[in-house]
Amino acid sequence: MTIGDPSTLDPDDCLAQMILHELCHSLIEGQASLSVPDFGLDNESERDRVREHACLRLQAWLSGQHGLRQALAPTTDFRIYYDALPEDPLGDLGDPACAPAREGAARSAEAPWAPHLQDALEATATILRTAQRLGAEHPEADAPPIWTELEE
Repeated sequence: MTIGDPSTLDPDDCLAQMILHELCHSLIEGQASLSVPDFGLDNESERDRVREHACLRLQAWLSGQHGLRQALAPTTDFRIYYDALPEDPLGDLGDPACAPAREGAARSAEAPWAPHLQDALEATATILRTAQRLGAEHPEADAPPIWTELEE
């Protein structure tokens, strides 16, 4: 998987967020997409906008279970959409992105994603909580913004 070179990344990009986002694409598209470049999605046009929105809804749902929704939020042009999602990002039945997002959520409990994805999210939350605690103990340290974005 290629994430990008430094010229394509935002200063606040987080590798964990980018990997989670790509895993969410794989969950939306299903196991058959794992062997297809970009999971079969077209990221050069608007063709797969609903699928991208589904990915973001799933990302918010998965990360929110561990208090990571803001810490692992996207930094792309889709951040406005992500930030506007309701508390239950899978519950807006008027948005066509919800159905594929719910399908992806169901897949997240199956192999090959489970139990590894949930384990990784739990570990990420533990690491961020530890970093927050250490940052509070050392306020002179210049902590990355992600350390302040963890929800309870």
